[in-house]
Amino acid sequence: MPGKHAKLSASSAFRWINCPGSVALSDQCPAPGSSSDADRGTLAHSLGELKLRQITGELTPKQFEARMKKIRKNEYYCGEMEEAATFYADEVIEALAAAGEDAELMIEQQFNLDRWVPEGFGTSDAVVIGGKAIQVIDLKYGQGVKVDAHNNPQLRLYGLGAANLFGDLYDFDTVKVTIIQPRLNHVSTEELPLKELLLWAEEEVAPRARMAMDGTDYTAVGDWCRFCPAKAVCRKHAECNLELAKHDFKLPPLLTDEEIGEVLRRAEELQHWVKDVSDYALQQALAGHTFYGWKLVEGRANRKYANDIKVAEKLMEAGYDEAILYERKLYGITAMEKLIGKKKLTETLGDLIIKPVGKPVLVPESDKREAINTTEAAKADFNTSED
Repeated sequence: MPGKHAKLSASSAFRWINCPGSVALSDQCPAPGSSSDADRGTLAHSLGELKLRQITGELTPKQFEARMKKIRKNEYYCGEMEEAATFYADEVIEALAAAGEDAELMIEQQFNLDRWVPEGFGTSDAVVIGGKAIQVIDLKYGQGVKVDAHNNPQLRLYGLGAANLFGDLYDFDTVKVTIIQPRLNHVSTEELPLKELLLWAEEEVAPRARMAMDGTDYTAVGDWCRFCPAKAVCRKHAECNLELAKHDFKLPPLLTDEEIGEVLRRAEELQHWVKDVSDYALQQALAGHTFYGWKLVEGRANRKYANDIKVAEKLMEAGYDEAILYERKLYGITAMEKLIGKKKLTETLGDLIIKPVGKPVLVPESDKREAINTTEAAKADFNTSED
């Protein structure tokens, strides 16, 4: 199984369970390439695994250091990743301790889902078995979106796979699935009875998995479209977004509050879709495909130095002082965190790191941020101007 990818992977379950037709559509699209974020995530997982194997005594100090030496040479290794991997390992060991004296830990545990998902398999970052429960723990290194474990199809499939693998060997009736997101200091756990998880697998997962493998053309639009390989060329997705473009707009002052709210909601989706289509078309054009009314040209480019070192040498030879040729600038907070680690930076700088009030923006009501009291804000502005 290592090196292979399941057609109906657990990581894409949110999509194929809700839109089984996306699987057949995705087969017709170019496979997405790797990204720097994905490569960082892979390295972070390797580091987290290594730390767990060190803590549990699976590796000798010499073996651990040899593997660490290799990881440190990777371009994506940094202090922030070191902290994140330690955070993850500490949380796993804490879960192991909480599971009882006889609890067991499995690291990078492979599992099979054939019973519900044809050709389905995967690997759990960590599995803890103790008492009457089995717990699957998943490390997520990304920080762009906070991921919740509750009603998370990917995590539930991990839990299902682990329960299926160890069900005949251990006596448990509860399944826990946990997400650890160190860079957001976020840990989320869903706990549910094994019977409930099995019922979900039989009634929701298995039927949709069969539809997907049979090549159904049933598609549906939703949040799951975001990471779909076919999102740029999917007709259902296009129809949904083009509804906004077909809207018979009146002048903004004549729109009702409800209409303005709907336009705002759909406009963001439309912007994402247009970008997806544009990116897809560019990649196809680079591969030799042509689109009626469009052509591929060389983009605009700004001037730049051919060789920075030689430029500086020439200017100094011309009599200019070296000090005026270079800009000296402190690293930003994010770059500094990656350099020395978030925890150490906070300990060192303390209240020298501040967070100014952000510029007001309109967001959906589902956003977790507290709404601004515009009346109080107006009063404050008035009082300030009076002073």
